[in-house]
Amino acid sequence: MYSMKNKRIHYIQHVAYEGLGSIEEWAFTNGYLLSATRLYETPVFTNIPEFDWLIVLGGPMGVYDEDKFGWLKEEKQLIKQVIDADKKVLGICLGAQLIAEVLGASVYSNKEKEIGWFEVSFTKEAASTELFFDAPSNTTVFHWHGDTFNLPDGSTHLAYSDACTNQAFVYKRKVVGLQFHLESTEHSLEDIYTAGAAELVSGQPYIQSAKEIYEQRGFAKQNKALLFTLLDRLASL
Repeated sequence: MYSMKNKRIHYIQHVAYEGLGSIEEWAFTNGYLLSATRLYETPVFTNIPEFDWLIVLGGPMGVYDEDKFGWLKEEKQLIKQVIDADKKVLGICLGAQLIAEVLGASVYSNKEKEIGWFEVSFTKEAASTELFFDAPSNTTVFHWHGDTFNLPDGSTHLAYSDACTNQAFVYKRKVVGLQFHLESTEHSLEDIYTAGAAELVSGQPYIQSAKEIYEQRGFAKQNKALLFTLLDRLASL
């Protein structure tokens, strides 16, 4: 079991329709107090000593959109400070891209948009980590991204897909970036494909329709199990 001292999680939410999903259930079950910076409401950032974990969620903007979203620069500074303070950080989709950029890696448009349920494969290097040592060789997860990132120096490459080489990484044990969405629930899936309906363009190899996404929603249950194992192990560090 992990220490009961680390009981405060702060999360950064960029848009109303991309929230914690099943992470909220895990946090409440394990006695964590949650606080949030909701950038679509009031972009006010908390002080680092006020939390033990930082979770950075997804969003439709890019890490390079500082002219459109003035809070991005301050958000990046906070992420860097939290990493430097040796706290636990989990970035999902945009959150992973922000972590990668903060650590000096490039973020740019991927050759293909990847939207829907597609398989990722875990690397041999993942098996050497404390967090992913027994991850399956591959699993189907939910994606919604057009950008990708290079791996930060000193990080371990964890996963890849046919459409995107760099799907996940871990940096210095406690900092994890996931390009995909293990946290998605049936409810949150509906929220995101409703909000992003304009991106569901037919005829693209890695973009599914809303109907296809809905019909494969059963994968959310196995993704939740994988996520909870990851969170348990992060908590134990």
